[in-house]
Amino acid sequence: MPMLKGYEKPVEGIEMETNGVLRASWLRSAIARRVHRTARTAFVLSGGGNQGVAQVGMLRALLEREIVPDVVIGTSVGALNGAALACAPDLDGIERLAETWRGLDTGNVFPGGPLGRAWNILRRDSHLFDSDGLEAVIDAVVPRARFEQLALPLRVIATDLDSGHEVVFASGPLKPALLASTALPGAFPPVDHDGRRVIDGGVVDNVPLSHALSGPIDRVYVCNVSGEMADRATRSPLDAVMRAFTIARNQRFTLDLLNAAPDVDVVVLPRPLDRREMVDFSGADALIDEAYHLASGTLDGLAALGPDVRRRRVRRSDVA
Repeated sequence: MPMLKGYEKPVEGIEMETNGVLRASWLRSAIARRVHRTARTAFVLSGGGNQGVAQVGMLRALLEREIVPDVVIGTSVGALNGAALACAPDLDGIERLAETWRGLDTGNVFPGGPLGRAWNILRRDSHLFDSDGLEAVIDAVVPRARFEQLALPLRVIATDLDSGHEVVFASGPLKPALLASTALPGAFPPVDHDGRRVIDGGVVDNVPLSHALSGPIDRVYVCNVSGEMADRATRSPLDAVMRAFTIARNQRFTLDLLNAAPDVDVVVLPRPLDRREMVDFSGADALIDEAYHLASGTLDGLAALGPDVRRRRVRRSDVA
């Protein structure tokens, strides 16, 4: 695929390669238009654990309207969903992702049950669950070994456990990067990758908007599914961890929105209300459908506005 003018190196380590097979003819035409246009688009996908199921509906609404990103940036579950999109950026790919979400249950992601968790606590291990379940989900969602094999450029956000620094993976082996980005501290073991001990990117940057704004981007679509603190009751240690993340991520995301350049449109798609506990993966279809309808309404409403009005409205509604 030809490089976008002015976007040959959006971020160090990212190259635009197209080893994936794009089956839908409308998608091929959309990507062709993307190559020749001047406006550049980023998709930003937040963390949020099981709430990530709603991103499937948001992505479906975007692709149905032939909105195709130039770069995909994800944290934690958003990195997983983003990798699926970057691997197969068409409606068939999104449907396969939806099928994976429909098939998930607590035992898939958090194996071992109460006895296994108790044993890990007694032996003073660093985590409650093995990462076997996460690895199986990654294998099902992303049948590619390396970033360079994806159809779209992808950036995966993680956290260096020893330094506390934010880490961005954009090339090399894909699976360890995704495993690291989804390694919720205390729940899953840290991942040794690229000379670091790495954990969930949501610790430092749950909605990685700043990485989109650092490149030559004109419009950003944010799929932020992380719930507000009032959405969920705190019934388990994992719920407490997620609530702590919420406090920090709300502050950073708000600052990133306020600091966005005035000539960049930031569209934050609405998310459905999700009161499930963190380990509850039921009701996937309903949440996907609700997220799809909410996103469709927002996108269609913005499309009906003129460019100047649209920019003012998008930016004002995001910060509110």
